[in-house]
Amino acid sequence: MASDLRDQLLRDGFVRIPSALSADQVEALRSACQHVAHLARTGGWPYVRTLPKQFPPWTSDVSKGIWGVQHLMHPELPHHDTFASSYFAPYIVAAVTEILQCSSEDLVLELYNLLIRPDADFALRWHRDDIGPEVSPQDELNRLREPMLHAQWNLALYPDESLIVVPGSHLRSRTEEERQADPFDDNMPGQMAVKMNPGDIIFYNNNILHRGVYRSEAERMTLHGSMGVVGADPARARNVLQHGIGAWVEDCDFSEIQGQAAGKQLCSLADGMRKRLVAMGSDQVLSFSQPLDE
Repeated sequence: MASDLRDQLLRDGFVRIPSALSADQVEALRSACQHVAHLARTGGWPYVRTLPKQFPPWTSDVSKGIWGVQHLMHPELPHHDTFASSYFAPYIVAAVTEILQCSSEDLVLELYNLLIRPDADFALRWHRDDIGPEVSPQDELNRLREPMLHAQWNLALYPDESLIVVPGSHLRSRTEEERQADPFDDNMPGQMAVKMNPGDIIFYNNNILHRGVYRSEAERMTLHGSMGVVGADPARARNVLQHGIGAWVEDCDFSEIQGQAAGKQLCSLADGMRKRLVAMGSDQVLSFSQPLDE
């Protein structure tokens, strides 16, 4: 992985890796995603992102439609082994270890979800994932200066321009104009849409000022993942576990990860990452990083 991957992420708040997957890999993941998306839309999978709610916790009521499928590596979800193979893929691990400047033995399993075409047009408010909107400018800046201890990515299976960011905003507290702006402002100063082609991966700092804008008429299947590193603040485990992964992660069996040449080594890596998450979160009291919107 190019040595400037981390530098570009630190500078801009995001970095694009074009054509990381082959056409065959994209098609195989599309097939699996189409199956689980249909299952979720029809009420056959309870772990979904329901409209119009932005942040967890979500219910399993799909009557107003959904915009995402949660817990792709859950042992009861069809194709969970296919999704695990893509989560632990060498191109992901290589990028994450470059970004976090660590070894693969330091990695901690976090989240893997699917973002899909919503059943109705839908948008997220401007936010930072781990920093709530009510913090003071100085507290916000202090939080932004904390070491980078996890990596987050979007992997597009169809053309995707849903992620809107303010480049460089991960390096500073919000301006007064940003603090006073409408949370759904479509014209935030400096904003840009991050354009992705099928097979592209975008790694981004999840505390960059960003939002999502999702159109019901545009097909979308984007795999949304994150990995952490040992030594992270226990609050990170709380942020991960608020998504409900703690209820099933101990039951995962990664012994048959598909399609990888170094299968045994990869299975060992996956199980080690799972165990490190369980250990990190074992004493955490559940709370939420974002307001509990209705």
